[in-house]
Amino acid sequence: MNSFHRGRRLRRTPVLREMVRETSLSAADLIMPYFVTETDDASFRQPISSMPGQFQLSLAELEKEVAEAVKLGVRSVLLFGIPAVKDELGSGAYASEGIVQKAIRMIKKNWPDLVVIADCCLCEYTSHGHCGIIAKGDSVGHVLNDATLDLLAQTAVAQAEAGADIIAPSDMMDGRVLAIREALDKAGFEEIPVMSYAVKYASAYYGPFREAAESAPRFGDRRTYQMDPANAQEALREMQADIEEGADLFIVKPGGPYQDIIRLMHDSFDVPLVAYQVSGEYSMICAAAQNGWIDRKAVIMESLIGLKRAGSKMIITYFTAEVLREGWVR
Repeated sequence: MNSFHRGRRLRRTPVLREMVRETSLSAADLIMPYFVTETDDASFRQPISSMPGQFQLSLAELEKEVAEAVKLGVRSVLLFGIPAVKDELGSGAYASEGIVQKAIRMIKKNWPDLVVIADCCLCEYTSHGHCGIIAKGDSVGHVLNDATLDLLAQTAVAQAEAGADIIAPSDMMDGRVLAIREALDKAGFEEIPVMSYAVKYASAYYGPFREAAESAPRFGDRRTYQMDPANAQEALREMQADIEEGADLFIVKPGGPYQDIIRLMHDSFDVPLVAYQVSGEYSMICAAAQNGWIDRKAVIMESLIGLKRAGSKMIITYFTAEVLREGWVR
């Protein structure tokens, strides 16, 4: 009788390893984010310096990008908007002709079966860069929670009217899922799901995104409404609240540095989890690969498999189009 376990027997060949593989990744698991800019320049395609390979896109350029992505097998996209004009109330977020609403209509006209997820927040649209209404004279960045809920609800309805398949509130205001759910139902959009950024930390990994979306706060920070990175039990409370308020899908953000939180949510709640592999994660992998310090393909795939293994059902990642273009996932 053998005196020790011979695990290598099932690792001997690629086929054997694939046969016993516990975690898989498919095109249906991946969501591709895009940044669409309100501009009269149809050829506008601005590289994002801190996110190599990603761009701010005009509507016309977004159409080209999505056309290519659909050919590659992309099943769903997440839209962030950059308006031409910003104001204190972020009115471009809920305007019927806001840039994201225009992008949604364009995409759904051309690709009706593509799932379009609309990020529902005000930070890209406010002149101060915060995710809601700021009291006059405030220099700290304390968002007025309850006053902001109505604007978020208006944004959600405007996005649904434009044809969005899923509304994704990312603001972290208390009660926003309930406010959005009630507004959508009242407007006749009972069938539109809410993908809540249920567990969103005040993370340093968001830096490149703030360049991409032009959403950095002009003063203060977002620590009064986004979660403290040191906390895990708080994530349980936030998740439970969003479940009770009627959310349908639940994002943990960031993804990679918070795989313990993804696993905690997976083990604690029977709900569909979405990991957001955020801009900082993307940029660090790109930078290390450009310097020859890592194998780009191997690290990208390992990072995504890790998010699935931790318990996420879907992954929002800027690598989506690349992974499909290269045939690493089908």
